[in-house]
Amino acid sequence: MQPLIISKENFDAEVMNSEKPVLLDFWAPWCGPCRMIGPIIDEIAKEVDSVKVGKINVDNDPELAEAFGAASIPLLVLVKGREVVDHILGAVPKETIMALIKPYTE
Repeated sequence: MQPLIISKENFDAEVMNSEKPVLLDFWAPWCGPCRMIGPIIDEIAKEVDSVKVGKINVDNDPELAEAFGAASIPLLVLVKGREVVDHILGAVPKETIMALIKPYTE
């Protein structure tokens, strides 16, 4: 599955009311490190069915970025049951992201 494009319009339905944990990628098109991990996020979305993957463009949805404290990007946030359970700041390898979501893939 492709990552979902998350905006303030679909945030509640796709993230807050999700039965699955949600990995959110806060990014922007001008952000070099964001472009580096973008393909990794796409891969994870296709490979992992037990976690929903969404992307939030901080330029398009600054309110969501502010609500999650995304002052620096890329920021990956894992939300489960309406709560942030973990996060990673910066461009990291796929293995690091997989370790973050592993407890939620079983």
